[in-house]
Parts: sequence; C-alpha cells; structure tokens
Amino acid sequence: MIPAVPNATLCQEWEQTHHLLFHLGNLSLLLGLVIPTTLGLHMILLRLFLMTGCGLLIAWATLYRCNLDVMVWNVVFLVVNFMHLFFLLYKRRPIKIDRELRSVYKRMFEPLHVQEALFQRLTGQFCTIQTLKKGQAYAAEDKTSVDERLSILLKGKMKVSYRGHFLHNIYTNSFIDSPEFRSTEMHRGEKFQVTIMAEENCKFLCWSRERLTYFLESDTFLNEVFRYLIGKDITNKLYSLNDPTLSDKTVKKMDRQPSLCSQLSMMQMRNSMASTSDTDDVLNQILRGGSVGSSHQKSPGTKTSSKMKPIKEGMEDDVFEESAPSKSDRMPSTSTEDV
Repeated sequence: MIPAVPNATLCQEWEQTHHLLFHLGNLSLLLGLVIPTTLGLHMILLRLFLMTGCGLLIAWATLYRCNLDVMVWNVVFLVVNFMHLFFLLYKRRPIKIDRELRSVYKRMFEPLHVQEALFQRLTGQFCTIQTLKKGQAYAAEDKTSVDERLSILLKGKMKVSYRGHFLHNIYTNSFIDSPEFRSTEMHRGEKFQVTIMAEENCKFLCWSRERLTYFLESDTFLNEVFRYLIGKDITNKLYSLNDPTLSDKTVKKMDRQPSLCSQLSMMQMRNSMASTSDTDDVLNQILRGGSVGSSHQKSPGTKTSSKMKPIKEGMEDDVFEESAPSKSDRMPSTSTEDV
C-alpha cells in the first residue's frame, strides 16, 4: 500500500511570529481605517497612517524577510497614498483673496459658508474691478441697458435719483443694480429707469451678466446664495427709501435730503413711472406730499390710467387698484314728496 501523502496546503507547523516592524506596520494600517469620518482631517490622517504602515512593511520585507514581491507592492501603495495626500493638502492650501475683495467676502459671502476657493472662482474669471470718479454716472435713465452687468460697490458712495430727484444712497458692500437685475430676469432689452451717480470716488466689482448667469446655472449652491443676497439687498434699499441715512451711521450728522417717495416702495415707484404716460402728474403728486396710492384713495372719482399694470412682485402691494365707490355713489337717489 502506498502511504497517503499529507495535504500540502495544511499547516504542519506554525512559524514564529514576525518582527516588531511587521506588527507596527499593520497596527498603523488599522489606526488609519478606524479614524471616524466626523473628524475634520480624517482623510489626511488616513493617508498619513496608511503611508506609515506601508513604510514599516517595506522595511520589514527588505531587512528581515528579503521578500521582493511584498516590498514592491508596499512601495506601490506608498506612492498612491502619497499622491492622495499631496492632493488633499493642495486643496486645503490658503486661498489669497485680493485685499479689495476681502471685505466683500467677509461681509457678504463668508456668513453664508461660501468657501474661499469658490469665491475666488466667482471673482477671478469673468469679473473686473472698475472705478468711477465723483460726478460720473454708473447708469443714466432711459439710456443705459440693464442687461450688461451686475455690480457690488467696494468703495465710496453712489446716489440714485429720478429726473434729478433724490431717491436713496448706495453704500459699500451692497449691490448697485440689484432691483434691475431681479426685475429683468425674464424681460431683456430694458433700460434703467433711474440715474445712478457717484457722489465720491468709487470702486466697484462688475460681473458680465450673461457669463455670471451661465456660471450660476452650473452651481446650485452659489445660485441660491446670489438669490438670497440680491433679495436682501433689495429689501435694504426699500428701507432706505423711508430713511436715506439708515445704511450709514455717519451720514446721520449730515442734512437729510428729502426722499422722493417716503411711502412708496422702490418697485412700485419705478414700475408706475414706467408704465404710465402721465409720469409728470405722478411725480407732481408725490412731490406734493402723498404717494400714488394715497392720491387715488383721496379722490375716488379719479380713474387710473389704462396703461398702468400691477407690479408682478409677490411682496409688493398693488397700488393701482381702483378705490371702492363712495357711499354717495351707492345710495339710491330719492325724491321728496310735497305734502
């Protein structure tokens, strides 16, 4: 009988434990894998532990085992992890924002968790920093198109007026033409209904509207950020119509300029003046001390212009509704009988 050959795959004897370097290398790999993902630097720490483990295994395979294949595989793992670590450190490099733009980032974008790298992409590709001297116009009513740009004032102060009558001021770290940008999103080819003039030497950040719109469509988060910032800026401008000095404490020491419409909202005033042919009458009514809506309420018999249309803004009230007929119009006429 031929004796049975024992199975060569079964361990007849266990070898002695490996060198301490082998155990330290595997312990380093284990620590890298159990790092919690909630840790801010968990990816960087993972790559560091994996690189340490691979280095220890390379030393063990070279010095104590003389095993070429183990050494080669760990060298490959070490190189791959080093490339990942370099990429992670490169992404976390400090972003240098221009000194002129840092105030805008700190004031407007950083509170909304916009990363510096994203802000740099937004301001570094398709926008320019432009200047205006005192007395120069950013936009002229009925002449400048609203389709060309969107701007944020970086330095100085601007004044918004209609036919020479003061409306409100624009201060630093605020949009210059946010109402026009929002109101003409669906309708292009319109002109500014107001004049925007530099009261001081001004510097502003200017985006090409077409390229900015295309960029925001590709980034949902930044698109929502801009919608919020523009809506907030329009709200601030509406408040500044009632108090032209609201946005700047230092201006309170100056003589307050009379606001053209202390009771009208910005969108109501601009749209009403643009939608009616009787703009001079509307202006005169406002200057006499009342809003368009109040003038209609005081004179029920006056009919509104057929060209006036209600404002298509959810937050705005329709100031062009015809007032209810007076009680004298609803009362039937009675005749007295002679006794």
